Amino acid sequence: MRDLQSIEEFQALKVTEDVVFLFTAGWCPDCHFIDPFMPEIEEEYKSFTFISVNRDQFIDICAEHDIYGIPSFLVFKNGMEAGRFVSKDRKTKEEVETFLTQLL
Repeated sequence: MRDLQSIEEFQALKVTEDVVFLFTAGWCPDCHFIDPFMPEIEEEYKSFTFISVNRDQFIDICAEHDIYGIPSFLVFKNGMEAGRFVSKDRKTKEEVETFLTQLL
């Protein structure tokens, strides 16, 4: 999963690709909990582009999209928000898969 580089990149990706933005931070233990299984999820859901968004670096994007807990997922398809899995709670592999499957 590659890291978001700019607000402009965020704006471009959300209208040009089916994209899953994962909001995270280096200091967040629940964010690190999902690290081991995210490559498997990316492999399983190849129709999406996965982008990691550092919450501390892009706090304006978080505020604009009501992302106040991490780790959180925000999905855009065809330029529109398709779904969100937003909370401060730890997420299991099964919960993330269930969330993404309903968006296919």
